[in-house]
Amino acid sequence: MQNVSLISKTQGEKLPIAGGEYRIIVDGSQTDGAYAMIEMNVPPNGGPNPHKHPGFEETFLVLEGEVEFTSENGKSIARKGDLVRIPKGGPIHCFKNKSGESAKLLCTVVPAGLDEFFRKAAVIAENASAEAFPSEMKHLSEQSGQELFPPDYFG
Repeated sequence: MQNVSLISKTQGEKLPIAGGEYRIIVDGSQTDGAYAMIEMNVPPNGGPNPHKHPGFEETFLVLEGEVEFTSENGKSIARKGDLVRIPKGGPIHCFKNKSGESAKLLCTVVPAGLDEFFRKAAVIAENASAEAFPSEMKHLSEQSGQELFPPDYFG
């Protein structure tokens, strides 16, 4: 039997991702791979390129600010208190903070796995040359069951 965990706002693994900082609050090793929870601090104009990951479901709870979610189904602005759900096997999607203020999201991913992806992506971002970065991220994405699309995919 596992014990109840209290994870303070200062705990967790902080990673530089997509121009912001992601904090892995609960990783897959703590949940037998069932889920992971990641706090995403997204600066103005920050956010990932369009992508899809057929093996994961994601939910995003907006804790602060607002972000624009774009998918094959259209665009929506999610504000503080709003929840966005990307179903398992869901559409190509991305989000961008188009406001002038930072945004904070709580992402839950089921099953776990994107936590490991973010760890590896942070290492690539820190160590890869500008020329090697796109191909290394493409390779990591393929290994992780994801597919990346160009930044202008949605036009």
